[in-house]
Amino acid sequence: MAFTDLQTFLSYLEQHGELQRINVPVSPELEITEIATRSVLEGGPALLFENVEGSKYPVAINVLASRRRIQMAIGGEPEELGERLLHFMQDMNPPSFKAIWRNRKMAKRFMNFRPGKSQKALAQQVVEPDPDLASLPILKCWPEDGGRFVTLPLVHTVDQETGIRNIGMYRMQVYDGQTTGMHIQIKRGGGVHHWQAERRGAPMEMAVAIGGDPALWLATVAALPEGFDEAAFAGFLRNGRTPMTKAATLDMQVPAQAEFILEGVVPPNVRRTEGPFGDHFGHYSEAAEFPIFQVRTITRRRNPVYPATVVGKPPQEDKFIGDATQEVLKPLARLIHPELTDLWAYFEAGFHNLLVVSVETRYEREPLKTALGLLGTGQLALTKVIVLVDPDVNVRSFSRVVQAIRRNFDVQQDIQVIARAPVDTLDFTGGVSAPTGGGKLIIDATGRGAPPDTAIPLPGDLSAIAPGVMRSRFVEQTLLVVQVENEPRRALEALVTSPLLLKVKMIVVVSPDIDIDDDTSLLWGIFTRFDPAQDIVFTGAELRGPIPAYSGVMGIDASLKSSYPRPLVMDPDVIQKVERRWGEYFS
Repeated sequence: MAFTDLQTFLSYLEQHGELQRINVPVSPELEITEIATRSVLEGGPALLFENVEGSKYPVAINVLASRRRIQMAIGGEPEELGERLLHFMQDMNPPSFKAIWRNRKMAKRFMNFRPGKSQKALAQQVVEPDPDLASLPILKCWPEDGGRFVTLPLVHTVDQETGIRNIGMYRMQVYDGQTTGMHIQIKRGGGVHHWQAERRGAPMEMAVAIGGDPALWLATVAALPEGFDEAAFAGFLRNGRTPMTKAATLDMQVPAQAEFILEGVVPPNVRRTEGPFGDHFGHYSEAAEFPIFQVRTITRRRNPVYPATVVGKPPQEDKFIGDATQEVLKPLARLIHPELTDLWAYFEAGFHNLLVVSVETRYEREPLKTALGLLGTGQLALTKVIVLVDPDVNVRSFSRVVQAIRRNFDVQQDIQVIARAPVDTLDFTGGVSAPTGGGKLIIDATGRGAPPDTAIPLPGDLSAIAPGVMRSRFVEQTLLVVQVENEPRRALEALVTSPLLLKVKMIVVVSPDIDIDDDTSLLWGIFTRFDPAQDIVFTGAELRGPIPAYSGVMGIDASLKSSYPRPLVMDPDVIQKVERRWGEYFS
């Protein structure tokens, strides 16, 4: 089925046992977050809260928080769709009638790129000229959040010079009944439109759709090239045009089948403190100054459903959304980089913090060229760590990637550190460079070397080398992860210079809150908590002219620094409340 609105999709999920209605009263402050988070961990269904305190509207959450529900949303496997898209692009070069006939099913999908025009818009059944955001069941997700946040907004802006539309997902803190924050970033399409408007000193018109169909959600968060219409890509994903209609008060098109449409403006050169907010890196992003959105009109369906999502320490719903979008789009990277055979961004690391790329090396140093090219491509420019491997390495298996590092990585010639580069705005590790800059790390583990024959012996008591060591885990005889209670940098320096550990490739120190035996916690704890330009040490390091030369063991300080924002922890009273009521929710 080609779903063009949320409620039809929810009905379909319910028919197939993928939706749970919860009728008992629940609070939009913290309680829904705790329920949703636990349900994801248990592999639970989408949830529809029909009795939300303080609002007459139900809340849908975890709508796309499973592989099966993603498949239902787009009618198949995301990776298969991506491969078919790549095959179509390759077969159509050069275009021919025979190629079109061979790929007629995919060609039909491309016919749905152009959004449709709808005269009867469900999203405009009710017009509220006196908007009041307090009527919506907007969530407060984490205890130290600065307030309630709209977490699934489809933010529509238009380039005033070209007329090109952008739909982005930028969180919105609610200040009052008509005003929200707008966490819009210059590194995103909507941020560029805002920059253009401020340069002219003009307000920027903006429409925010809440509750579009699942294909439109996926298209909105996908790392599409700048200027590529998300509504058009949604048509390709669902295999049906995206129905659009003219906004009630603005000169722009909006999704005709949304649940709510907020229409208004972003005034130029106005800022307000936004945050803190518990984001998908598993920490609070600190309060900062951001533009505001002034809501002038709300239109809605007669009986709308308010959709929301929760982000935080992985796994959350964004794991499934992020995995699906990269599976669809990653084959296209091979059109630009034919030597690239596969790539994978790890949800455990917040996607942008760890990208593994497999490369068929045709000439010396080609993998490095590929990595540098990817770091200059769209949203991949925000990647913090790239690991390069050979085509026979499963890029989705961290253990296989670590084995490749053991075989092929030489610290003297296979590492590149780039300082003061653009990073994700949510990345807090850059210190004085944050929130706009930080380091990047490229590790070249290509080469198809033979696996070492012997195991690497470790001392029986690492605390004798570095006081404060609590526990350790040696991953694939390559990556020594050490949990340290205090003075982690001093402990790391002692470990990388110890003669007893000189055969170890890499040593990482982490804080006591990381479960080093759990792979998800381990990857999260490492890759969200270090900056390559500030937190990597070596047994030996020197400058030879302008060229850094490293030797020995590579060490990473992935401890929780005092300058970092706090990790997300739910209020114990809310945890107890949800535990007590768990059976009541699902009765």
